[in-house]
Amino acid sequence: MKKVFIDGSAGTTGLRIYQRLENRKDIELIKLSEADRKDKEKRREAINKSDITFLCLPDEAAIEAVSLCSNPNTVIIDTSTAHRKHPDFVYGLPELSADQYEKIKTSKRIAVPGCHAGGFVALVYPLIKAGILDKNTALFCHSITGYSGGGKKMIAEYEGECKTSLMEAPRQYGLTQNHKHLKEMKAVCMLEHNPIFCPVVSDFYSGMVVTVPLFAKDLKYGSADDIKKIYKALYNGRVVKYTDEIADGGFLSGAKMSGLDSMEISVLGNDERILLCAAFDNLGHGASGCALECMNIVLGFDVTDGLEL
Repeated sequence: MKKVFIDGSAGTTGLRIYQRLENRKDIELIKLSEADRKDKEKRREAINKSDITFLCLPDEAAIEAVSLCSNPNTVIIDTSTAHRKHPDFVYGLPELSADQYEKIKTSKRIAVPGCHAGGFVALVYPLIKAGILDKNTALFCHSITGYSGGGKKMIAEYEGECKTSLMEAPRQYGLTQNHKHLKEMKAVCMLEHNPIFCPVVSDFYSGMVVTVPLFAKDLKYGSADDIKKIYKALYNGRVVKYTDEIADGGFLSGAKMSGLDSMEISVLGNDERILLCAAFDNLGHGASGCALECMNIVLGFDVTDGLEL
């Protein structure tokens, strides 16, 4: 039986991973008491006893946790921002290619994509790799997410007595264009420039839709139909899949995939103006679901074990 430790199990991502694993018969969870979970030596012991350690921590704490690991057999799966560009960590989005899947399968250090960034990368990376989109293209990304993406503090703001009338409407943020996901989006997609990124948080618990609009004239060759062919060939698995039926009556809800660990990819718009869309749950494939998928791959389990699809 494989031993798993969740460092940061009290946070939104850590708690959801715990809930997905607590009843699995092929996993033994290493648990620390409330007092011990902040004890550095207790954490060190738990990390090095584990086959898999999930880091659901702020960046600085995640960096410290990696330094505590001396067991060469322990696999670290980090859900923080800290290691997504680190050369020792594999980017944890297995659907990008067969090569990416194999890298995750054999890696001891895996960085789970950020929620917004994961959607953007899933949409843009295959087009850069196929050469249909140039690395120098000026890109724009719009993303709407449920408030659980802001963690415990934002959840408390939206669900508590201090909620204001302004919070009942969607709120754009990242207004300085320095959002922490930008470096990841640029680096993984091999872009020459950061995209213009406009994230929006809205008054629903979980779910998100990431949209990258393109002018057809910006493509190096082909059309929206060629993009669809690329996506259909790549995203045909049980976790990430292409669909022409992503909208409902002409609307695409941010909550469409709420509670699920899967992702839907689609191409909308028309021959002149194309919308690339990724719908998923910010706590599912945008965090805990993707982390668990990576764990399943590393341990040789069925890739969907423990996932809500």
